[in-house]
Amino acid sequence: MTEPLIELKGISKSFGNNKVLDDIDLTIYQGEALGIIGPSGTGKSTILRVIAGLIAPDAGEIYIQGIRREGLIEDGADPLGIGMVFQQAALFDSLTVEENVGFLLYQSSKLPRARIHELVEEKLEMVGLPGIGDRYPAELSGGMRKRVSFARAIMSNPEHPEEGPEVVLYDEPTAGLDPIASTVIEDLIRQLQSTQGACGSYAIVTHQDSTIRRTADRIILLYQGKVQWQGTVSEIDSTDNALIRQFMSGRVSGPIQVVG
Repeated sequence: MTEPLIELKGISKSFGNNKVLDDIDLTIYQGEALGIIGPSGTGKSTILRVIAGLIAPDAGEIYIQGIRREGLIEDGADPLGIGMVFQQAALFDSLTVEENVGFLLYQSSKLPRARIHELVEEKLEMVGLPGIGDRYPAELSGGMRKRVSFARAIMSNPEHPEEGPEVVLYDEPTAGLDPIASTVIEDLIRQLQSTQGACGSYAIVTHQDSTIRRTADRIILLYQGKVQWQGTVSEIDSTDNALIRQFMSGRVSGPIQVVG
């Protein structure tokens, strides 16, 4: 493969006495769709937040296009943009859809409002929601809120195109959705990967079988703070690894300990 866009080396992270990441190595390559799976509480969302620069690891190194990151995202600009879609969409309830999607542009750019409106409509069109900019999050379905959060994650400032997201991190984007709404989101994730002006590389945390199979190319399984298995989606059903077989089948018995 080519040089990684993002590379984590020896990443560890604890919260109190709970060590959720233990000497993790992880790479994301240009054009890759990386799936991160594993039981609840095994550090999947934590590793996304480390990649995004929202929390700092206790140990290890993070390289963005070969350049070592020092500190958090607000401490210095990365050489490539990283967008994040949170599990609950994380929209501002008091703001309209347009204000949510264009939030960073309204806050930190010198673009006129009319231009920001055009850019917001462009992103809403990409996620299949044209003309809803005047609505509020409470007026939208769960699937629509997820798509609005996608539009916000891929928004970029044309004054500084180098800051636009080249990698998007999805934290359980189909959680809480019915099977049909999940399919819409899964299709959209793949569509955005190949859309001009969106984002060509991503990492996705998910528990759902259909989302794993339809949105990921390469898979890593996290358990007990470590990468226990990695391979392609096509290898899921043929591997002899007991952890991945138990996880994908949903069996209670096996090496993965059932909590509670």
